[in-house]
Amino acid sequence: MARVRLSVAERREELLRAAIEQIEARGVAAVRIADVASALGVSNALVLYHFSTKEKLVAAAFTYAAEDDLAHLGKLLGRRTSALRRLQAAVRWYAPTGQAKGWRLWIEGWAVALREPALRDVTKGLDQQWKAALTEVIAEGVAAGEFRCPDPAATALRLTALLDGLAVQLTSYPGGVPRARAQQWVDEALARELGLPEHE
Repeated sequence: MARVRLSVAERREELLRAAIEQIEARGVAAVRIADVASALGVSNALVLYHFSTKEKLVAAAFTYAAEDDLAHLGKLLGRRTSALRRLQAAVRWYAPTGQAKGWRLWIEGWAVALREPALRDVTKGLDQQWKAALTEVIAEGVAAGEFRCPDPAATALRLTALLDGLAVQLTSYPGGVPRARAQQWVDEALARELGLPEHE
């Protein structure tokens, strides 16, 4: 059956989605241009035409995934409700016990970023944008008198460090930490950071 002709943008998006799936299945180190091409039934040359190297394809795939995550975060934080409710929704979504997808992808990315500057830039940029978004909503909550927090940026850093660490534990060592316990720790940490009762 003949393939539908896609625009350049549509083809790149299709290749990026396939690359993300292959990275999640095989890992960054093992994935090959041929794996992405085979998954879509296209030639290696087509993949290389759009990305020229595996490193560029991987960096672009992580950027694509990051943009998707940040768009969802923006929706959660843009709701018309209190800063506390928006913050709770964002943290619960991002937590490894929540609905965020792709923790295996990001753990792979962090590991490879130690040696790949292009990927390090992508993961660092996502991390900075995530922390900035949390910092902003925490500052809004403080200004509105919803909770107390003397240093919103430090709170955002501590919360993301906890979430990232729990993600590694839950993803790499299944069963090591019960999901309900991990979610309890996240809720308690958020309450402590904001000076709220822990049942809030």
